[in-house]
Amino acid sequence: MRKIEYLLITYGESHQNSMNKLIHWLCIPAILFSLVGLLMQFPIPLLKPVSLWINWGTIVMILASIYYFLVSPQLAIGFILVFSAMIWGNLRVDNLCKSNNMDTRLILLIIFVISWIGQFIGHYIEGKKPSFFQDLQYLLVGPVWLLSFVYKKIGLKY
Repeated sequence: MRKIEYLLITYGESHQNSMNKLIHWLCIPAILFSLVGLLMQFPIPLLKPVSLWINWGTIVMILASIYYFLVSPQLAIGFILVFSAMIWGNLRVDNLCKSNNMDTRLILLIIFVISWIGQFIGHYIEGKKPSFFQDLQYLLVGPVWLLSFVYKKIGLKY
């Protein structure tokens, strides 16, 4: 069995309940979006002001992409597309917040916290602990677990 198949199967074992799955479909993208956005807000010490292309958000996503390439190059390509959309979306959110005198970091932090609360509610409903309690690697598996369903739906192999 390929490593990606093992990871997706074991991750899926604690995600059988339909309500938990629905919550994950909402909360995992929101967590990832808000995390990327929050990390994009903080400058790298030698690169002030914050750069669109080189910031903590893009560095973390590049490192995550390397991990995804190691477990499934096909899913990594999809993840890079998702990551690109998240950068674009976060730039739009930042512009919207600035034009309305709102604190982008606060908005993203609220999304992040509410989404994590949602995840834990989903696991409470499921009656199983989140997979990352077993192995932190599963924090990276969640997003590609969702992406694997999209791949199956449109007939792409991973």
